[in-house]
This record gives sequence, C-alpha cells and structure tokens, in this order.
Amino acid sequence: MADFSVSLGFLKQVPWCSSVFFLTHLLLLLQPGEGNAEEVKVLGPGESMLALVGEVVEFPCHLSPHQDAEHMEISWFRSQASDIVYLYQERQELSNRQMPEFQNRTKFDAQEIRDGSVALHLFNIVPSDEGPYGCRFLSPDFSGEAFWELEVAGLGSDPLISLEGFKEGGIQLRCSSSGWYPKPKVQWRNHQGQCLPPESEAIIQNVQGLFSLETSVTVREGAHSNVSCSIQNPLLVQKKEFVLQIADVFLPRTSPWKKAFLGTLVTLPLLLAILTMLALQYFYKQRSSQEKLKKQGEKDLEKLQTELDWRRTEGQAEWRAAQQHAVDVTLDPDTAHPSLEVSADCKSASSRLRASNADPGDPRRFSEQTCVLSRQHFASGRHYWEVHVGRRSRWFLGACLASAPRSETARLSPASGYWVMGLWNSCEYFVLDPHRVALTLRVPPRRVGVLLDCDAGKLSFFNASDGSHIFTFTDTLSASGALCAYFRPRAHDGSEHPDPLTICSLPVRGQHALEENDSDTWLQPYEVSDPAWACGDAPS
Repeated sequence: MADFSVSLGFLKQVPWCSSVFFLTHLLLLLQPGEGNAEEVKVLGPGESMLALVGEVVEFPCHLSPHQDAEHMEISWFRSQASDIVYLYQERQELSNRQMPEFQNRTKFDAQEIRDGSVALHLFNIVPSDEGPYGCRFLSPDFSGEAFWELEVAGLGSDPLISLEGFKEGGIQLRCSSSGWYPKPKVQWRNHQGQCLPPESEAIIQNVQGLFSLETSVTVREGAHSNVSCSIQNPLLVQKKEFVLQIADVFLPRTSPWKKAFLGTLVTLPLLLAILTMLALQYFYKQRSSQEKLKKQGEKDLEKLQTELDWRRTEGQAEWRAAQQHAVDVTLDPDTAHPSLEVSADCKSASSRLRASNADPGDPRRFSEQTCVLSRQHFASGRHYWEVHVGRRSRWFLGACLASAPRSETARLSPASGYWVMGLWNSCEYFVLDPHRVALTLRVPPRRVGVLLDCDAGKLSFFNASDGSHIFTFTDTLSASGALCAYFRPRAHDGSEHPDPLTICSLPVRGQHALEENDSDTWLQPYEVSDPAWACGDAPS
C-alpha cells in the first residue's frame, strides 16, 4: 500500500471545506477498491512457426488489451525463462544475459511498443534453432507469457548426377546433394517411373546439423531413355530432381561382333582402345554440358531468388497493412451443418465424421455437410481476420454472399457468389477463379490471413507463417449484397493432424460497421480489445 503522510500544520493552512475535500479523496485512495481493469494477456505468433535455413524469422508478441510496454521488462527465451534469447530492460538491450548462440543474430523492433506490440527478428536460421520458444512481459503489477514451437526446414542443393564408369554389364551413376534438413528421402527412377534399387546410399549430418547424401545405381541394357534422381524434404513436401538421358548404344552388352573378334587377338586391343576413347570423349562432353547447365541454373536461381525476396518484402508490407483492419469474427452455429462441431466460443469448427468413399473428388462442388458461415455480414470498408489451419490435409476459406445458393449442385466460384482458397490432400493449394488455379507456396501456411476490401471489390489471402501474399480476387464482391466469412474444414480424412479450423484472436484497432446475421439494422462502430483466447489457446 502507498505511504501518504499529512501534517496537521498543513491542514490548518487551508480552509475547512478544502480540508474535508482533501481528506475525502485521501480516504478514497487508501480504501482497497475492487479492481475493474481488464485482464491483460500476452499473445504470441500461435502454436507453431516454420522457418527456412539461412533465412530470417519474426517472433511477434503483444499485450491485449493494448497498453504502453516501454518501461516493462520484455524477454524472449527458449524452453525456460532463464534461457535468454533477447532481453529488453530499462529501455535498453542487456546483451550480457543473452545465450551465446543468439548473440549478433537478433534485432528488436519496438516501433509499436507504446501500444504493447513488439517483435524480435532472428537471423541466419540453423537447425539447432528448432524447438519451443516464449516471450514474457514483466512489470511491478503484471507478468505474462506466451509460448510457441519453431520448426526448421532446409531445401538442399540441386542433385548432381555423375557417370562413374562401366560396372557389371551397365553404367554406374552417382547422385549427390547437400544442405538438407530434416533428413531427406532419395529415390532413383527409370523412364517408366519405376523405382530402381540403389547399390549404395550414405546420408551424413555435418556439425551445422545439415544433411548431405550420396547414392549410386547401375543402369543396365534395356533401361535406356530417362533416369532420374529425386530428393524430397519431408517437412516442406518439396523435392528436387535431376534427369539424365542414356542410350542403349553406350551400355555394354553381348554382341555378335565379339565372336568375330575373339580370333583376332591383334585387333582386339586396338578396338577396345578406340571404344574407350569414344566413351571418355562422350563422358567429357556430358560433364562439360552439365557444368554449363549448372552454372546457368545457378545464375537463373540467383535471379529468381532476388525477385522472390523482393516479392516477399512487398507481400509482408501488404500483410502488415492488412492487419491494421483486424476485426473480431465469430461463427454462426445456425449456418453450420449438423456434421460440423462449433466450439462454445464460436471460434472453432471441426467435422465429427470421416470422409466417406462416396465423397465427390471435385472440390468445386459445394457440400452442405462441411461448411459454416460467420455471424457478421460485411457490406463496406476493410476487414481482416486470420484462421489457424494447422496441418489439416483438406480445407477451404474465403468469403461468400449471404444470399449465395447452398444446394449440393452449387459450385464454389465467383459466378455463384463464392471466393475461396483451399488445400486438397495435403499437396495442392488452389483457388477457383472460376476454374481451378494451382498455387505454388514457398512455405506451407499454418495460419491464413484474409483481407476483405468491400469498397475496392477485392479479397486477398496471406500466409501468416511468413507474411507473404498468396492470391487476390479482383471481382466486385459487394455488387450483389452483403458478404460473410466462409469456413469449410472438410470431413476428417484420417490424416495424422485433424486440427480444427480456428479463428485467431487479433488486436482490433479500427472501428468497423458490421451487420449481424439475425438483424437488418446496422450496428454502431465498436472495438474488441480483449479476445477470449489467442490462436495458441484454441481448443483441440
């Protein structure tokens, strides 16, 4: 309790009524009143994040509701609070408390610290960075933490196939690559796509934690045309492949000419020497061609990487701007099919049923058994929300007209009033615009951000795992009436991670006009400053 000392001499020097007023306020200050302040929470980036080796990852943390954190102690740590990744105290960095492996690799972003929002950038990601992390806010009257898991993946170098020579009636090929994480899978295939058993395979992990591999196979007569060596990253679900063309004429085989030369011992060594020279010349030309192709590929890759970095920077800036229009979105249980289970707080939806064998394979066909709409309707302004999709193998997200048809024959296309993005069988991301358009994503999203710009007639999707832009619909979305958020978790298909679709809690900064589903009147502008829970606390 605070210590207030008042002398009698001071009270004699003021009028009687003023003394009464002062004593009344003093008693109110000393009286223990009931705290009416809202409960303060610390919100982190979510349950899990995915980062690539050698790149930068951002760990955002903020207070909800917003409050000034400039004079607080803020720290990021590994498994426990004593393993300091970065420490901000008394408005300065304390590098002497930082773990050695994170020194000179962090950058603190405090531009919005007075709103309780900060971020830590961790550079040059290595496999050993993988594991649990947390952030902590500490002040004399408050202490809060948030936790998440960091996954690390490395896409190694392009496979290089070299010709080692003749062996046991065929040509021995060797495939090598490096820089993979986690441990990759390698596969040889012939021109028919059939797997070829390797003669040897060695996968070694270096001191940095990255894997390099070397494998060999012998190609015999009859296996002409394409021979490929493919290497796959199990976490990114991406692979790199090198294809080599070999003709039967260069493979050793039993020939009737050998019988004719068996009696001619004088000419046999000369013939073998000529064949050896031709083979060496061919191998030399092939290797030279491969080196030229490799150099050209490295130049093209560097150019592409530069363009991708630029696009990613632009996409992250667009994503940051979209977050300024965050709104509180909840699910409307009245629009959910009985096969869907909506959580009590109307933030999460999952399917109670497994997908049957009769489930249609065309994802454009609407099924009433797997969709639910938002309680809010949007007719003007900009509105942003994020959905945690986790590692589900199938899902759809987007927006639709509140008056859109919901029969089984309705198709998920802009012409029918649906603007959606989806994932099919864990391997194909796509949008329906109006036909199926495949998307190539650098990092599989664990969270998807959706920005609805009613005035501009646009609907944009973002990868909240790395801040990149995914796709934007440019139709006039609000031309036919109000829109609502669309969620389709799909029936459980037996995948290892049947996570529910969960609407993430975000700091709502602006004031937005929303139309409730069960009313035709407009609500007054409002602001939600205390979400019920963050995405990391979503029910399973």
